[in-house]
Amino acid sequence: MSELHNEVSELERKSATAARLFDIRRIIGGLFVVYGIIVTIAGISPSDADLNKAEDININLWTGLAMLALGLFFLGWLWLRPTPPPTEEPEGE
Repeated sequence: MSELHNEVSELERKSATAARLFDIRRIIGGLFVVYGIIVTIAGISPSDADLNKAEDININLWTGLAMLALGLFFLGWLWLRPTPPPTEEPEGE
């Protein structure tokens, strides 16, 4: 019985680690940061045609900065409030 309990405990620990690794805040934050960097770089030196299309607003720069801010918000939220590990349930016999 002890060996089965040890195996179940090990699987629960691995499952909790996987849940923390694939937390949706990490995925969303990471994607927004990566795409925000790409769009911000595209907005740093816009062409005149791009500015004319957007009525002289550098939309790539502003959108990229907003995406970076949102991504950093999600990653900061994950850092400040990490997913709690599962609690051990007392064995009832």
